[in-house]
Amino acid sequence: MPFDNILAVALFMGLFGLVILIVLWPGEKQGAKVLRRWGVEDPSTSDVDEAVRYLRRRRFWYPWLYLGLPLVAGSAGVRGDSMSSILGTLLAGALIAEVLAQRPRKGVRREATLERRGVSGLIPVWGLVTYAVVAVAVAVWIAVNHWWAQLGVAAGISAVTWLVILLAVRRPSTGDSVADAALRVRSARVAAGLGLAATVTLSIPEVMNPVSGLLVLAGFAGWFNLAHRSRAEGRSRPETA
Repeated sequence: MPFDNILAVALFMGLFGLVILIVLWPGEKQGAKVLRRWGVEDPSTSDVDEAVRYLRRRRFWYPWLYLGLPLVAGSAGVRGDSMSSILGTLLAGALIAEVLAQRPRKGVRREATLERRGVSGLIPVWGLVTYAVVAVAVAVWIAVNHWWAQLGVAAGISAVTWLVILLAVRRPSTGDSVADAALRVRSARVAAGLGLAATVTLSIPEVMNPVSGLLVLAGFAGWFNLAHRSRAEGRSRPETA
């Protein structure tokens, strides 16, 4: 793609990210909504404040990432579309936020937990299996078609996804343990869903075929189910969801 076109796409996506940042800049109402969605039925004021910081830490980076990622991808000659850029930006924003969250804030009360944290405590087994099966299938399909640049990007997406998940596992605790667990689970599951969806977009050829269509359908279905907490989960695991 000519550099002028790459720059135009980057500027458009940067403007799009700025609009998203303004529209979705979180406040107390959104913070409370996120906590309730992930299992904290009656969040305290401090819990809501922590959730707002959690959301702002992610969304602040969106305009800059929307501007920069298309330039990097275009310059590297990697095929992609707007959906790939959006998903990649959301995942990159999650990574930056988790890296910044590794340093505990001063003066924050930390609560110890007797339960050892692990990936399986944040993402259910069905989610891990879904991610592995779909990601491997996409990698095989990309290799069969000799799309080596896409294969490298898929490996990078997988690395970023698992880095976000592992950082969510080891992130220092802040505030109430139930709210902390809810935000930790959200980080890991949303990252896994985004990583899965971003990976399957790399399998789309110029002309859609049944195999690519099936992979995309599976990836986006996995994204939806990972990034949303079901009512059944709320009944079975109210203490961590």
